[in-house]
Amino acid sequence: MMKKKSIPASKPFLILFLCQIISALDVPLDSKLLEELSQPPTITHQSPKDYIVDPRENIVIQCEAKGKPPPSFSWTRNGTHFDIDKDAQVTMKPNSGTLVVNIMNGGKAEAYEGVYQCTARNERGAAISNNIVIRPSRSPLWTKEKLEPHQVREGDSLVLHCRPPVGLPPPIIFWMDNAFQRLPQSERVSQGLNGDLYFSNVQPEDTREDYICYARFNHTQTIQQKQPISVKVFSMDSLNDTIAANLSDTDIYGAKPVTERQPVLLTPTGSTSTKVELRGNVLLLECIAAGLPTPVIRWIKEGGELPANRTFFENFKKTLKIIDVSEADSGNYKCIARNTLGSVHHVISVTVKAAPYWITAPRNLVLSPGEDGTLICRANGNPKPSISWLANGVPIAIAPEDPSRKVDGDTIIFSHVQERSSAVYQCNASNEYGYLLANAFVNVLAEPPRILTPANKLYQVIADSPALLDCAYFGSPKPEIEWFKGVKGSILRGNEYVFHDNGTLEIPVAQKDSTGTYTCVARNELGKIQNEVRLEIKDPTMIIKQPEYKVVQRYGQVSFECIIKHDSTLLPTVIWLKDNDELPDDERFLVGKDNLTIMNVTDKDDGTYTCIVNTTLDSVSASAVLTVVAAPPTPAIIYARPNPPFDLELTGQLERSIELSWIPGDENNSPITHFVIEYEDGLHEPGVWHYQTEVPGTQTTVQLKLSPYVNYSFRVVAVNKIGRSQPSEPSEQYLTKSASPDENPANVQGIGSEPDNLVITWESLKGFQSNGPGLQYKVSWRQKDVDDEWTSVIVANVSKYIVSGTPTFVPYEIKVQALNDLGYAPEPSEVIGHSGEDLPMVAPGNVQVHVINSTLAKVHWDPVPLKTVRGHLQGYKVYYWKVQSLSRRSRRHVEKNILTFRGNKTFGMLPGLEPYSSYKLNVRVVNGKGEGPASPDKLFKTPEGVPSSPSYLKITNPTLDSLTLEWGSPTHPNGVLTSYILKFQPINNTHELGPLVEIRIPANESSLILKNLNYSTRYKFYFNAQTSVGSGSQITEEAVTIMDEGKMAGILHPAVGTGKAMASRQVDIATQGWFIGLMCAVALLILILLIVCFIRRNKGGKYPVKEKEDAHADPEIQPMKEDDGTFGEYSDAEDHKPLKKGSRTPSDRTVKKEDSDDSLVDYGEGVNGQFNEDGSFIGQYSGKKEKEPAEGNESSEAPSPVNAMNSFV
Repeated sequence: MMKKKSIPASKPFLILFLCQIISALDVPLDSKLLEELSQPPTITHQSPKDYIVDPRENIVIQCEAKGKPPPSFSWTRNGTHFDIDKDAQVTMKPNSGTLVVNIMNGGKAEAYEGVYQCTARNERGAAISNNIVIRPSRSPLWTKEKLEPHQVREGDSLVLHCRPPVGLPPPIIFWMDNAFQRLPQSERVSQGLNGDLYFSNVQPEDTREDYICYARFNHTQTIQQKQPISVKVFSMDSLNDTIAANLSDTDIYGAKPVTERQPVLLTPTGSTSTKVELRGNVLLLECIAAGLPTPVIRWIKEGGELPANRTFFENFKKTLKIIDVSEADSGNYKCIARNTLGSVHHVISVTVKAAPYWITAPRNLVLSPGEDGTLICRANGNPKPSISWLANGVPIAIAPEDPSRKVDGDTIIFSHVQERSSAVYQCNASNEYGYLLANAFVNVLAEPPRILTPANKLYQVIADSPALLDCAYFGSPKPEIEWFKGVKGSILRGNEYVFHDNGTLEIPVAQKDSTGTYTCVARNELGKIQNEVRLEIKDPTMIIKQPEYKVVQRYGQVSFECIIKHDSTLLPTVIWLKDNDELPDDERFLVGKDNLTIMNVTDKDDGTYTCIVNTTLDSVSASAVLTVVAAPPTPAIIYARPNPPFDLELTGQLERSIELSWIPGDENNSPITHFVIEYEDGLHEPGVWHYQTEVPGTQTTVQLKLSPYVNYSFRVVAVNKIGRSQPSEPSEQYLTKSASPDENPANVQGIGSEPDNLVITWESLKGFQSNGPGLQYKVSWRQKDVDDEWTSVIVANVSKYIVSGTPTFVPYEIKVQALNDLGYAPEPSEVIGHSGEDLPMVAPGNVQVHVINSTLAKVHWDPVPLKTVRGHLQGYKVYYWKVQSLSRRSRRHVEKNILTFRGNKTFGMLPGLEPYSSYKLNVRVVNGKGEGPASPDKLFKTPEGVPSSPSYLKITNPTLDSLTLEWGSPTHPNGVLTSYILKFQPINNTHELGPLVEIRIPANESSLILKNLNYSTRYKFYFNAQTSVGSGSQITEEAVTIMDEGKMAGILHPAVGTGKAMASRQVDIATQGWFIGLMCAVALLILILLIVCFIRRNKGGKYPVKEKEDAHADPEIQPMKEDDGTFGEYSDAEDHKPLKKGSRTPSDRTVKKEDSDDSLVDYGEGVNGQFNEDGSFIGQYSGKKEKEPAEGNESSEAPSPVNAMNSFV
């Protein structure tokens, strides 16, 4: 036999479709479905009924509506048609009914005062807005008046009148002095509700000439100032002296000193007054009294108490404020002013009236042809409001007749409707204090079945868990749903399946053989459709070897195992926690595949370690305790957990208490810190032990509190620093008597799972909390702020109750009371819950994007009205994506980015944008149910940025004096390339950089031939691209022009960077065999030359070395002659100038052509090569002398063999 029921909120696999209406037919808010279904107009946004506008700004009268087809709009003004085409100052927004009156371009706001009403109409009906009363705000100037100074005796009362100009809306009043500082107020001096400044008694310090009343008109942001008021307070002594000096005779002369006076009310006057306030408003009652000493005000309500949580005292208790007043707040309120001399009182009779408010507002009705339905419109107020109906904006009495419609007071009954019965009905509830207007449409649809669940959807479920297969559908008339297993299987029936009203198939306990394909068939009289879904059953994840309790000595090592078994198709993740928190960030904690190891254990590592295994479908965990103890002393003392207590005895048995005593076991060298007492309820949970209490280790008896209707057994566990003992043997059993429950269920909540229900949940009482047999729960609810009676139901063996047919997202008062066969628990406290949320109705408007730079933008939007959120506002989501790059014009796969902004935030930053690109974005509001509709896509563009480095730089075709450069454009141009910048400079043998040359190359070039270069010279190149914003990062390359046409030097690979230029080192040829042989030959040649020179000197040749050394303390080597390569002679002649030792480059660090490369000095290492007195060469032949890098970067290179030869040829 098939079962049918509603799906619980706890089922995670349900698709919760949000219904826009509650009626005979539910229409899911599927975007594709809604685009195809016809729908009468619905007003989605309108201006407030009483609309005060700023006369300096344009007037915007809101009227937005939706419908299918989209509705057209018209307006009435003061009850007659308003032809906006005839008024040049008035325009209507496209695809909207919102009017804009252009005041800033010559219009006058006063000319547009009146009552406006909007009508939205399509082929299925017409919806109307409220009557919108437009009034411009007013902030008139203060009337001129002559203000006389106030001269007051000390101790007298005084009232300074403000009398502000009448504005719209009324101004805010405050008193200040000439320095724009607020005047201090106290119990003695305070401002009344009418703006006047009251002095219960004046003091000399009240004398001043700048009491100024200000009126602030918030709507126009203006402040008006009254003329300053002067107050002079005379003390009795000074007053007598003044009168004696100026008058000969007066009654005042000789006045007595200041005397105390009993209270007198300054406001209100008389002994009684009346006050009328509307339901839901704030009630303000005021009493200000004169007297000396300053009176104290107290408030009472005759025959009742002031409402708790809604009563506040302001203005030093001179003002009584009651918020959110209701009819129950009517009555007599007495204020009592008292000082030490007496008291005075005043009674204010308060009557609370009520503008109409909804009890049941009419709701949209969707019917199939031939069905029946009702529209109900119920409102309350004081006095009772009258109900009237309109059809498509026309009073129903004169509207076109519809045989399927019958009006019965506040109800319209529809019978056997047809498609022509579709219309929009308006209910108007009004009394002398206001009105309510609600639109509700009747939409008659004839639609074949549609299945909204995606085809071939895959469901994965752990074995022995419930499986829920969705079949969301729509059709009119409502389709019937059938399920089959397999494409050609038989219809599913039997107790092993549950068929839900929304089409979902539930398999309460899914097994391996439940795997397969399931077919859902929806049919009505207009057609039939089917859809297939797949179900896979997975093996549960298990921990087959759990971590175990460990005791480890300080500074030791410990390991916990956690070996798991899981379904082969699921990927598990293992997380370790310490005391339910993340592991410490410490390298001593080593997490392996199946274990956790802690090295060098410290006292801080003591605690509970938990292994958590998660898959996409399930999660399991296991825990173990680690106890860290001190290292044993010498000789070692064995510490252990205590032995269990024994000889348990129960005495002093009473209905709600009993005394338990025991004998402790051996402590095992670690004192017992405390005893843990546990109990077993043999009546409700036999074999399960619960924590009862614990006592210090020095105590062996305890008085235990008992609950009724429990069959108790007790046991005791001893605890020391090492751990817990084994439990003691159980005590004898003790059965307590039954009683009514002492407590009610905890954690009562009301949260709707569907837009039309309220799911009330609570934590069930445990067995021993029931206090007796027959445990049940009385569940009560009523809608908050509506004068409804409590609705109650009594249930048993459940912890949830679903209330159906509720309005969407409204507050409810909820209470759950426990009861059993002996009676009820105490009256439970009330909690506030909400019926189910629905998807937000509207998208954020006025989306604006401000591009801050090439990678960052700021988006703004207007918040949606809270009433359209239809749930708890969680925030806004911004979807944005790159459309294309403006430099490449190539489309790519669109990857949408999502940013969430919590709360009622109306702006956000979009980081990480790509420069010079086109983006789109939209904004959606998010509540607990999900996302609302998206705003229209907003297109914006990012400006240009600097480009990336060129993709490559190649140097080819080296010749004696030219190099060819080829390059690739930047991978990310980030804009329009304007040019390329090429910089290059030569590098000499000592790796110093020569002059830097810069060339600007057009952006459309991809190669360049550099000519007129030096032969056999290394050059370093720096290459980058530019946009209008600036230069990008550079790429570098080194290359060498060839020494002749048959040989070519190597080209070094490029490097990207922006650092300083640095000469690169070639392969060190000083270690090559051919080079060593060449150097040996050169050394031999030098030796021969030295011998020849020595012989010639001994023969009296031209080498007067001794004389030369006498004349020069620092002899220098003469250069070789360029014509024959021989060494020059020592001579005093001025035409042979010697080279300076160690000098090879000029001070500007560039190599000049006239500098000689043939000096032997550069080949010395530490000292310069010199000739001895006998003409022999001293100094060691070695590698080249260490040189300083060109720009601070270390770089060296072995000498070129070509240059080495040039030095000696």
